[in-house]
Amino acid sequence: MSGKMRAAVLTAPGRFEIAEVVRPEPGPGEVRIRVEGCGVCASNLEPWAGQPWSTWPGEPGGLGHEGWGRIDAVGDGVTGLVPGQRVVALGQRSYAEFDTAPAGLTVPLPAELDGMAVPGEPFGCAINVYHRADIRAGQWVAVIGSGFIGAVVTRLAARAGARVIAISRRASSRELAEAMGAQATIAMDDHWRIIEEVRALTGEDLCPRVIECAGAQWPLDLAGDLIGFGGRLVIAGYHQDGPRQINVQNWNWKGIDVINAHERDPQVQRNGLERAVAALAEGWIDPGQLVTHAFPLEEINEALAATRDRPEGFVKAVIRL
Repeated sequence: MSGKMRAAVLTAPGRFEIAEVVRPEPGPGEVRIRVEGCGVCASNLEPWAGQPWSTWPGEPGGLGHEGWGRIDAVGDGVTGLVPGQRVVALGQRSYAEFDTAPAGLTVPLPAELDGMAVPGEPFGCAINVYHRADIRAGQWVAVIGSGFIGAVVTRLAARAGARVIAISRRASSRELAEAMGAQATIAMDDHWRIIEEVRALTGEDLCPRVIECAGAQWPLDLAGDLIGFGGRLVIAGYHQDGPRQINVQNWNWKGIDVINAHERDPQVQRNGLERAVAALAEGWIDPGQLVTHAFPLEEINEALAATRDRPEGFVKAVIRL
C-alpha cells in the first residue's frame, strides 16, 4: 500500500477540500484504522462555518471523531488488538481514509454488527447521558429535542420502564420518538402550551427528570420550567454558539440537581463506548433507524449542510469511505 491517503481538509469557512496527504503511522500504544465511515457531529458546524480563532488549513481528517473501520497496523506495546479487527475508536481525524487512535480508546465490534454503520462515539455519549440522568422505572422523563441523542436516550429510558415525553419541533422526530418508546410526544412550538400539556400528563409534580438535548436557549428555559421539585435536569445539548442565561431563582426554588452530561474523562468515554457496542449488539438500539443519510467523502460539505439544515426525516449523516 502507498504511504498516501485521501483526507478532507478544512480550507476556509464552510469549505472542506479533498487532498492527498501522508498516511499517519501509529505511535506507541496506538492503532491505525482503515476508516470505513465516520459520523457527522453537530459540534462540527461552528468550526466548519468558521470561528474568530480559526486558522486555515485545518488538520487532515480533522473534526471527524465518530469513526469506525478495521485496524491495519498497531504501534509498539499494543496488546489485545490486531490488524484485521473491526473496531470503533475515539479518534480525532476520521474524515480520512486512515486515522490513528489510542489502543485504550478503541473497542472491537462483534460479528452482530458486521456491515452496519457504527458511529460509536455518539452512541457512547447517549449511553453516558442516560446513566448520568439516573432514570428510574415509573418516572416521567421529558426529553427535549428528539435528534440522535434524544432518540437514543428515549429508547433507553423507555426500556428501563420510564414514561417518556418527547418534545421536538419536527413531526418526523416525534414519530421517531414514538418508535423508540415515548409514551407521549409534544410539538415544540409554544412554551406555555407545552408546560400545560406536560402538567396534564404528569400532574402538578411535573417531571423528576428532564433531559435537554437541543443545545439552544429556549429549550434550556423550557427544561427549567418542566422539572419538578427536587428533580434532576440533565444538559445533553451542545451549547457552543455563545453564553446562555438561566433562571437561577427557578432552579433555586425547585432545589434541583443540574448535570452537565458532556463527559471529558477518557475512561468514562471508553466505558460509554463499550456499553454502546454491547447495547447495539444485543439489539436494544437499531442503528438503521438513526443513521438516515450517507455521503461519500467528496460530499462532506453537503453532509455538514444537511446536519445544519436538518431536512424532514434527517437524524444523522455519516461519511462512507
